[in-house]
Amino acid sequence: MAIVFENYRQDQAATGLPMLVAGQPARTVAWRHGEPVSAARFLAHVQAIAEQLPPAATAVNLCEDRYAFLVAFCAIALRGQANLLPSSRAPQAVAEVMAAHPGCYAMGELALDTPHYRHLPDLLLTPPAAAAAAALVIPADQIVAIGYTSGSTGVPKGNPKTWASFHASNAGNLRMLHAAVGAGFHVVATVPPQHMYGMEMSVLLPLLDEVSVHAGRPFFPADVAAALAEVPAPRVLVTTPVHLRALIEAGVSLPPIAAMVSATAPMPVELAQAAEARFGAPLLEVFGSTETCVFASRRAAADEPWTLYDDVQLHPQPDGTQVRAPQLEQPMALADIVTLHDGGRRFRLCGRHADLLEIAGKRASLGDLTRRLLAIPGVKDGVVFQLDGGDALGVNRLAALAVAPGLDEAVILDALRLAVDPVFLPRPLKLVDALPRNETGKLPRAAMLALLDGRPSPTAR
Repeated sequence: MAIVFENYRQDQAATGLPMLVAGQPARTVAWRHGEPVSAARFLAHVQAIAEQLPPAATAVNLCEDRYAFLVAFCAIALRGQANLLPSSRAPQAVAEVMAAHPGCYAMGELALDTPHYRHLPDLLLTPPAAAAAAALVIPADQIVAIGYTSGSTGVPKGNPKTWASFHASNAGNLRMLHAAVGAGFHVVATVPPQHMYGMEMSVLLPLLDEVSVHAGRPFFPADVAAALAEVPAPRVLVTTPVHLRALIEAGVSLPPIAAMVSATAPMPVELAQAAEARFGAPLLEVFGSTETCVFASRRAAADEPWTLYDDVQLHPQPDGTQVRAPQLEQPMALADIVTLHDGGRRFRLCGRHADLLEIAGKRASLGDLTRRLLAIPGVKDGVVFQLDGGDALGVNRLAALAVAPGLDEAVILDALRLAVDPVFLPRPLKLVDALPRNETGKLPRAAMLALLDGRPSPTAR
């Protein structure tokens, strides 16, 4: 393998294959420890690592450092292998994915006690050797990643992604961000690159356009502020509602940001408005899934309908919605219930088919019940969900977990009675110290059930 740097779009047109990295050799791909990493240095690292990889069909990419993840992702792909992206990096989740792909290995920059694990060297201690002259390309139809769903509705499922499909989905995200921010922005992300949202917004963007990304994954508000200060303007913060609420409650001051992007959970209008007022930047909420990648966006603070990306079509069905998008070889069915507007170019989300409830002839949704739980003064976090196994009439009971220091279950239930029909009151409702959220703020169903039963909750690294 060898590398030459020419204009990305000209090379792509000439070869008919998607190039690995967009832009010129001097442009910045990532910021690590406050220092820029050029495309030239990045590709040399990719080449050096790719030459050390064993023969295999798949590899679990466990890198926490985002720059290490970028290098490993591209090195694995250049060897014709697919990056396995488990729903979490907890040992059990990793073991399950590896068991489903016999012969695979795992790779990361940390020293982990994981079977068939390859430890990446410190990529910045030793300068990479100079690269020879040949273009680095990946076949358009190559499966470069298999992303696993979060498990919030059951067992995580693998979803193969080709290099061409990533190019197609990335084009929509770029159009959205270019319209809001312009070109040449710099991303700081609080979400892991293994999650499909993190993949799209912090891995594909710096690879496929002249965008750079901060190598870290800041968690605490002060760390987010420090990471943003380490990249130049214009800055884009890629985050989740959970992280955004923590930033506002902490009262932290952030360097000027051009935009915020959110996904993984519904964004309350009040939180979006508070974030825009606090940080002086538009909040763009994106809509998609591990199965489909992002295919729509909206300005969350305006509570406006979602706008579909170019060439995306939705077809409502009784039990969900069929999605047609450039990144999908075949139409994909989602459980989301939508209503179309403006000739089908926009839509409103009415909930998920599995979230819609009908008890004693009355209807509600789990999403709305959770929203009303969170609206109770003193409730810091919470979720309403349905238990397995129905009663004599086949109706599944509702349960709830709530984080509400200073309150008790009776007070919360009394407040809920004022907002919802009594048939939808969750019983049991259990107070907990914290919800078992994973790295993107989602709640795996198995972890919620374990916490409700008083068993140790599985946690994600």
